[in-house]
Amino acid sequence: MDTEVLTRGPQAVPARDDPLWWRSAVIYQVYVRSFADGNGDGTGDLAGVRAHLGYLKDLGVDAIWFNPWYPSPLADGGYDVQDYRDIDPRFGTLEEAELLIREALALGIRTIIDVVPNHISDQHPWFQAALAAGPAVPSASDSGSTPARGRTATRSRRTGCRASRARRGRARRTPTARRGSGTSTCSRPSSPT
Repeated sequence: MDTEVLTRGPQAVPARDDPLWWRSAVIYQVYVRSFADGNGDGTGDLAGVRAHLGYLKDLGVDAIWFNPWYPSPLADGGYDVQDYRDIDPRFGTLEEAELLIREALALGIRTIIDVVPNHISDQHPWFQAALAAGPAVPSASDSGSTPARGRTATRSRRTGCRASRARRGRARRTPTARRGSGTSTCSRPSSPT
């Protein structure tokens, strides 16, 4: 049986300031939890990714796309975000993430972080506050909640859930939801990419 080996031919490396760099880039998707365990606890983490940056460079990777790495109950693969401003402690810390990004950049590898502002966990403070407020909360069109297929376990009120009961959707088309999203992502300075 013949085996065909596909290799990446010589390509010009896109300039750092080229807004279309991604068109010719090799982007490697990393689900941190299962990529590499750097501390020996059986779960992938940022230390494990850092330890393999040379390997990714040798593969010809131009950018690493990280699946959500935020604190999460992990009922939906990390897409049920509990806190957009932090790293799940099972994976590491914000400082470790910043170090990883700097080290990758030094090797010429960009980082893409999967930000999912339209999903929140049922453990997120916004969701918990809406439940605690009871029926006096603003209507879905004002509050940013979306019509949903799921119901909470504690009451029959509908919640913004389309895939997992733990992942709740947010309507981005309302002014209230847009205002809240601006503060949901990490507020630390980002590295140049």
